[in-house]
Amino acid sequence: MQLVEPRPNRPIPIRITPLIDVVFILLVFFMLTTRLIPLDHLELSNSTKEQGSIAGEPLPELLVSAGGTVRWQESPYSLPDLLLALQAAGVREAHLSTTPDSTLADFTRTLSALDQAGITPHWKREAL
Repeated sequence: MQLVEPRPNRPIPIRITPLIDVVFILLVFFMLTTRLIPLDHLELSNSTKEQGSIAGEPLPELLVSAGGTVRWQESPYSLPDLLLALQAAGVREAHLSTTPDSTLADFTRTLSALDQAGITPHWKREAL
């Protein structure tokens, strides 16, 4: 007496439709629960209030122009020369603004270089 039927010799087909449904639901779940902004992007805090240094002196104004030149004290500087001049003057913080013809790459390059040199840049948004 046999209680269980023997398995058929042919393979049992696997239905793919439920598997696709589960994968789609997992994909939607993970897309909605992850951060949409990559962590390696630059986050700018636009602190537009006037800030001064400890001695009460105003922060230096740096103006990024097209081509990556930066104006400080009415003189144009290349980025390496500017960093040397700011460090020689003991500047630890500065306001950073741009001209209308400067590119985002020039601004980002200047912002990153100032930050790596230990100078805290404050992005100063110009009114339109």
